[in-house]
Amino acid sequence: MKRKKELKKKLLKNPVEHIDIKSFDSTKIIKAMGKMSFSARDLANASEIFDKMLRDKKCTTILSLAGSTSAAGCMQIYVDMIKNNMIDAVVATGASIVDMDFFEALGFKHYMGTQHVDDSMLRGLYIDRIYDTYIDEEELQACDKTVTEIAGKLEERPYSSREFISEMGKYLKRKSKKKNSLIQTAYEKKVPVFCPAFSDSSAGFGLVLHQWKNEGKGLSIDSVKDFRELTEVKIKAGTTGLLIIGGGVPKNFVQDTVVCAEVLGKNAEMHKYAVQITVADVRDGACSSSTLKEANSWGKVDSSFEQMVFAEATLALPLLASYAYHKGSWKKRKPREWSKIF
Repeated sequence: MKRKKELKKKLLKNPVEHIDIKSFDSTKIIKAMGKMSFSARDLANASEIFDKMLRDKKCTTILSLAGSTSAAGCMQIYVDMIKNNMIDAVVATGASIVDMDFFEALGFKHYMGTQHVDDSMLRGLYIDRIYDTYIDEEELQACDKTVTEIAGKLEERPYSSREFISEMGKYLKRKSKKKNSLIQTAYEKKVPVFCPAFSDSSAGFGLVLHQWKNEGKGLSIDSVKDFRELTEVKIKAGTTGLLIIGGGVPKNFVQDTVVCAEVLGKNAEMHKYAVQITVADVRDGACSSSTLKEANSWGKVDSSFEQMVFAEATLALPLLASYAYHKGSWKKRKPREWSKIF
């Protein structure tokens, strides 16, 4: 037992450090990339489109977030973009919001590891692996139980994920050990955060435990309410721009708001701007729900200002975000505070 504890301590030694886009200025390299070819030019064009979103006074910007970039060192990027009025709404996976952001806000950390490891050995030590990043499973279960604690103090009814995440932000405002989490920052800035597959995360374990303790009763998460609320944001916002990291459910969810508005008899314009950073391949017809150009055929995304960037996000996103930060277009934007409409 002592040997196991020592080995676990040794493996969970070097925490992942989140990159700070304020500490470096990528405008020169992005401009240089604009005169290159291939993915470099794509990233430069994507950076220009994102900056164009920020310059457009009518545009509401929505971050669509999937994958493990938050655990991999990009968490502070998302926080800084929300804090500096670069993002007006967030649609994310439950893992990005709970297992990664809320987890760290409780004082826990992700650790640098390696993919070249005996995973059965990690299992024996109660260490979970995300490629080359480690998490302490015991700490993750503490995160689950905190979700259970929050749920236990709320009225027993269906909640949208946005409502419940707002309650998590309220909890962190009182008890967080890391003050600059995405959830708390979004709560304070009145930026709504949606997780359309909320239960597919530590939140799911925590809410199942909550219902188990209440013999099948208790609160629940209403994904239909999620869809309606996000569609309301789209309808009221009018002009919108998407920054999509990864793909999956968040991407499709936010794109579908245009179609949903149409079904409701509302005239909602296609998302005017869209940038996606992904490594998904288009050849199998997937690309984590479709390319942005393909989405035009569905009436979701305007093809005037769209750019796919086929690159791993931890490489491309810091450059794009630093470019937008140092260009400073966000300084003239007014907070949208879309949480107020609910």
